[in-house]
Amino acid sequence: MRYAVLADIHSNLAAFERVLEHAQAQGGFDAIWCLGDIVGYGPDPQPCIDLLRQHPHVCVAGNHDWAAIGKLSTHDFNADARAAALWTGPQLSSEGRAYLDALPERLEQADITLVHGSPRWPIWEYLLTVHDAEDSFEHFAGRCCLVGHSHVPLAFVKPQGQNTSVNRLPAELPLAGDARFILNPGGVGQPRDGDPRASYALYDERERVFRHFRVPYEVAVTQRRMIEAGLPRRLVERLAQGW
Repeated sequence: MRYAVLADIHSNLAAFERVLEHAQAQGGFDAIWCLGDIVGYGPDPQPCIDLLRQHPHVCVAGNHDWAAIGKLSTHDFNADARAAALWTGPQLSSEGRAYLDALPERLEQADITLVHGSPRWPIWEYLLTVHDAEDSFEHFAGRCCLVGHSHVPLAFVKPQGQNTSVNRLPAELPLAGDARFILNPGGVGQPRDGDPRASYALYDERERVFRHFRVPYEVAVTQRRMIEAGLPRRLVERLAQGW
């Protein structure tokens, strides 16, 4: 089986469509593993849910998914994120709301755990440092945990009996040897690492290899849709800089 590993689509239909086209061009995929935050920030929340549901997939809940339907408070959101969440909710169909409401916080796929934030705090925790990752390795049992939330493609690697290291997610990473991994494929719809291209990964279950890709898309299309929707200007501008 081959899986397209996607995180933080964030209602960015142009980026989502381009990523799926790119994944098909790499030999295709059998299913999507979605790491949450399908909606929020961007202009096309319901179309993104609909597109995801057209494919075989599993998905975990992100903080924006639940905030959009009132299942999670926006108290800790910044003003722009809060405004986007409040705008997103009314754009959803009843089926879309029910879909987001039913998303689990955590899924296990063989020896791979899927969460949005971290295995310790699945909805909210950002994994950016070795210190936080060290603790998180204690909260899942398998070889690998896939996370999103930070929108930054990272690989935390913990060889048996050694300290954890963190690096940018490489183009190709075998899940080999006695090491354990926490991997973030980066954000499809709102990258935050200084690169505006959409970020995602393909996982080949037979080869046990995780491959990372950056995909250009028409950022201006999404920006125009956001302006038309009246979404905060800062959210529009950040897409072009990848922050």
